[in-house]
Amino acid sequence: MYLVWLAEPVTPEQVRATLLEEVAPQLLALDPVGLSMDLDDADAQVPPPLPQPEGEAPVRAVVSLWLRRMDDRGPYEDVLAARADRLAGYLVTESLYTDYGDSEWSGPRTWPDGQRSPAVLTCSFIEQKRDTTYEAWIERWQTRISPITAELQPRMRYVRNAVVRPVTGGAPPFAGIIEEAWPSGEHITDPMRFYNADGDPERMQANLARMLEEIGAFLDLDAMRNATMSEWLLRTPPW
Repeated sequence: MYLVWLAEPVTPEQVRATLLEEVAPQLLALDPVGLSMDLDDADAQVPPPLPQPEGEAPVRAVVSLWLRRMDDRGPYEDVLAARADRLAGYLVTESLYTDYGDSEWSGPRTWPDGQRSPAVLTCSFIEQKRDTTYEAWIERWQTRISPITAELQPRMRYVRNAVVRPVTGGAPPFAGIIEEAWPSGEHITDPMRFYNADGDPERMQANLARMLEEIGAFLDLDAMRNATMSEWLLRTPPW
């Protein structure tokens, strides 16, 4: 997975044109097993749950490549680096925790590769919590946080990517990349919807408090970065 920063300032329209119209065809020509892009484009202009730190350039795209061998990634990185102002790549293990059609919030996927998914993503880039062992941290994420957040939030799809190691120099020390799909931007910005409160203020406050307690025990929020994106599934892996 590659986090892509572009030279600023850049408009959402330029993000889509650069990544989807210029970069994607070149990557597909290299014949990857799979390719997807999460883009900070015109259809994803929704405030993220965690604001971007002032003065810090935001990640404009997340490019996911499935390759037969990670040894073959060089030409793909060359394509990305030619357009990126900064590039950070990671080898990850992917867990498709919830796919489209697995929850009440979405039916099964019906749209083809190359068409924008009918959702707004939040992409979260997380570090291992300070003063915790990796074993304790990853177990909490995979056995506790994932089912609790699935219970408390209206997610259509949840992809949990645990970082094995960076594959580019100077990559931020992220230990996980999370992709969460929501039915609409309002499901991100409206706390009643974001916390499955169904119009009940007491339920909203209770779910919010529970979420903050769990996330606070799992992450240092000052080290977390968050962005809203559009999802483009360009070549779905055969499995």
